[in-house]
Amino acid sequence: MNQSLWSLNGQRALVTGGTKGIGEAIVRQFLDLGASVFIVARDNTLLQQQLTEYRQQGHTVDGLAADVSQPGVAAQVIDAVKTMWGSLDILVNNAGTNIRKATSDYSADDYNHVLNTNLRSAYELTQAAYPLLKGSAREDYPVGGHPAGGKVVMVSSVSGLAHTSSGSLYGMTKAAMLQLTRNLAVEWAPDGIRVNAVAPWYIKTPLATPVLTNPEKLAGILKRTPMNRVGEPEEVASVVSFLCMPASGYVTGQTISADGGLMAWAY
Repeated sequence: MNQSLWSLNGQRALVTGGTKGIGEAIVRQFLDLGASVFIVARDNTLLQQQLTEYRQQGHTVDGLAADVSQPGVAAQVIDAVKTMWGSLDILVNNAGTNIRKATSDYSADDYNHVLNTNLRSAYELTQAAYPLLKGSAREDYPVGGHPAGGKVVMVSSVSGLAHTSSGSLYGMTKAAMLQLTRNLAVEWAPDGIRVNAVAPWYIKTPLATPVLTNPEKLAGILKRTPMNRVGEPEEVASVVSFLCMPASGYVTGQTISADGGLMAWAY
C-alpha cells in the first residue's frame, strides 16, 4: 500500500478555533500525520500553552490570537500565513458558536454574532486564502498522475441538514456552509482545489457541554442516535484528516455526516 496516500507529510494547514474541542483534535491529528499547522483562536493564553507543548514534541506549529468573526481579521490571518510560509495547502474553517433560543427571541446582536462567527469568517477566510490554495499544487505530490492542490474543509453540522433544536441561526449558518462547499468545489475544481464539509452530531466539546450535562436532553439525544452514544472530537478530526489526504483526491463537493447514524434514521 502506498503510505503517502494516507499522510499529510509536508502539508501546511490553517485551522481556526484550533485550541478547543474538534479544532484541537484536528490540530493534534494533523501534526501527528506530518503537517505543519497555523492555529487561530481567541484565547491567547491557551494558544501559547498549546504551541509550547507542540513545539516541545517536535512539531512545526505557529499561531495567531484573533477573533475571525470581526471585519478585516480574515485578511490579517491570511497575510500572516503568507508571510510565514508563502503558501497554504489546507484550510479548515472550524471556528463556530451558538446561541440557543427560540427564533422570536433572537436580537440583532445575536444574529450578527452567530452569522459572523460561523459563516462570515468561513467565507472571508476561504476567499482570502484562494490565491495561496491555488498556488499549492505540487508536481511531487501527485494523485492519479495529477498534482495535489489545496484543500478546504468546512466544519458544519447535522443542524445544517435537519432540524436539531439548536436554534434557527445556528442551523441556517451551518446549512449555508454546506452550499458554499458545493459552489466552491465546482468553481475551484479547475484550480485543483478540493472543497468538502463534515457535519457532526453531538460531540463531547465545550460548546456542547450545556446540552450534554442536562440528563433529560442527553437522554433524548441518545434515543435519536442509532449508535446510542455521543461522538468524540477525534472521530470528527479523522474525517477531516481523510478529506485532506491524497487518498481522497477525487472527493470534492461532499458533506460527510459524523453522526452515529442520525441522518440515516427516519423512524
